[in-house]
Amino acid sequence: MHRFEGKAVIVTGAGSGMGEATARRFSREGAMVALVDRDGEAVRRVAADLPSDRSVVHVVDVSDCGAVEAMVAAVAGRFGRLDVIVNNAGVHAAGKPEEIDNESWRRVIATDVDGVFFGCRAALPHLEKTRGCIINTASVSGTGGDWGMSPYNAAKGAVVNLTRALALDLGARGIRVNSVCPTLTRTGMTVDMLKDEALVDKFKERIPLGRVCEPEEVAAVIAFLASDDASFVSGINMAVDGGLSASNGQPAQA
Repeated sequence: MHRFEGKAVIVTGAGSGMGEATARRFSREGAMVALVDRDGEAVRRVAADLPSDRSVVHVVDVSDCGAVEAMVAAVAGRFGRLDVIVNNAGVHAAGKPEEIDNESWRRVIATDVDGVFFGCRAALPHLEKTRGCIINTASVSGTGGDWGMSPYNAAKGAVVNLTRALALDLGARGIRVNSVCPTLTRTGMTVDMLKDEALVDKFKERIPLGRVCEPEEVAAVIAFLASDDASFVSGINMAVDGGLSASNGQPAQA
């Protein structure tokens, strides 16, 4: 498919995991892609595999509002337009509430919430010209709580409702806003979790499809939401969870 030929896309957190898979997916479908990450070495490694005439790298910490605004303006100037922004960059902190220090709390909120809003706001004037769209990376952790993950739950819950609010505010301007809500996915953020076989088995017991999500599967849903195939889809937080959210939480019956 070549659904994005001639279109310009920004992907934050493009140096690994879902962001990397998403950048590669858009590039494969013909898009001009701006790969954004705070890890310059990682994001340049990804970009090295993509067409140089349709790819650009920006090393940016999305919690820095000024840096995000400058990046979006530079991308729109380089490609002459902006059609899609994927606000995917995120960090994680875990522990009991009394173990979460102020720095860890602020780091998660600044990246996972502030960074998403900064990206959305900076992109608006460009997306209005192209009647483009926003896709945010939320999580199943934004639609329900987890044990020992209060900062991440708070941040992703904010992204879920921010997505809804922006869809209401921006629909009349022709801008669609959606999010994806993955469950446990094979990324750098989850590498330690995936080493714990007993924990992974517990996830598999709860996920009807019985396996961990792959980043390419999330990227495919993001590409759908950005495409004309989803032209009347806005304000949804789409579960990419193998059926996990279909459950009411009660255990399987014998």
